[in-house]
Order: sequence, then structure tokens, then C-alpha cells
Amino acid sequence: MTPELKVLAVDGGAGTGKSTTARNLAFRKNFLHVDTGSHYRSLTKHLLDAGVSASDTDEYLNLNKLELSTEVMDRSARLLVNGISYPSESLRALEINSAVSSFASLPSVRKHLFEYQRSQVEVARKEKLNGIVMEGRDIGTVIFPDAHLKVFLTADTSIREERRQLDGENDQIVQRDSIDSTRKIAPLVPAPGSLIIDTGELSVDAVIEEIEKYL
Repeated sequence: MTPELKVLAVDGGAGTGKSTTARNLAFRKNFLHVDTGSHYRSLTKHLLDAGVSASDTDEYLNLNKLELSTEVMDRSARLLVNGISYPSESLRALEINSAVSSFASLPSVRKHLFEYQRSQVEVARKEKLNGIVMEGRDIGTVIFPDAHLKVFLTADTSIREERRQLDGENDQIVQRDSIDSTRKIAPLVPAPGSLIIDTGELSVDAVIEEIEKYL
């Protein structure tokens, strides 16, 4: 019998440490790391490059079927849109930071990614990994409500802004939090039964050790 893959959902706002936590957990546990924030950034990049505004996105996606595929490197899954993998620096550009929440709040965009994100479990299985750790804002509430463990990371806004600045990013955290937490579709909220961790005063290792107690 094929052993069941572990599914770990990690949610939280910008700068709470989702990516660092998820990547490190993936290496410790031999899991596939999936950053769904990069999925929305990739679609935002594709749409902006195509000259599509948020108001025109529904029509564009109805007329253009995007091919979504995955490449895996060092246990991290990367989304390809029509065969194109966008470099991380382009996905973290100010233009994308400013637009991603508006595009991600669109039901058509989230619907376009839903099955693809769910399918990453099979990618992990094909890679012969022990499980999957997926990070985002609606993983425990929408994508994997039946995850083996759901984690929600928080931190004070000032700490999160400082982290972003140290990473060389100018992220509009307060504005993004407002859009993400008040949107009608898949708002940023802790899933029922989530392990909630304030990462503000904790090291990455301490956060991971706390998660491992429950995983």
C-alpha cells in the first residue's frame, strides 16, 4: 500500500516568515515546498505583460486557457505559465507587489489556480517525497481544509515591515493585509483548528520546532 503523504498548510500575511519556515520544513522532512504566493505573482506578471487590467481579467481568462505546469528544483515547486518560469526578482518587483493583491482577490484568478494547487500533492508523490508543505493565505481554509496540520503565522506589523526592508523589498503590508483579509473570496483568516504562532520574537528554528511537535 502506498503510504499517505503528509499535507502541511502554512498561512499568514506578508512578512510573517511563511516562506522561510516552509522551505526549512521541506528540507527537514523531505517534503515538497509550494509557495502559492508565487503562483499569484506569476499570473499577475503574465496578465500585466499582456496588458490586462484587473477589470479585464475575467474576460481574458475566459478567452485564453493558460497552461499551468510545474518544475521541481531542490524540493521546491515552481509554476510555469504557458511554459514560462518567471525569475524571483521579477516576481518581487514593486509593480507586482502593488498589483498582486488586486488580481488575487478575483474569483476567476483563484478558480484558475485551485485545481493546479491541489494537484501538487501528486507532484510530491511522483518526486517520491514524504509530503507537501504549502504556504499562502487560504491553504488551510480553501485549498487543503483537510490538511494533516494547519498553521497560521502572525507577527506585529512593524516587525514584518522591517523584515521586508531587510529583504530589499518595499511591500505595502498594511494595504495588502486589508485587501487580503476583507476580500469576499478566500479571505486571510486562520482555518478552524489552526496552530497559531507569533513569529515576531521567535527564531526560524524555534518556529519549526513548535510545528514539529504537532506534525
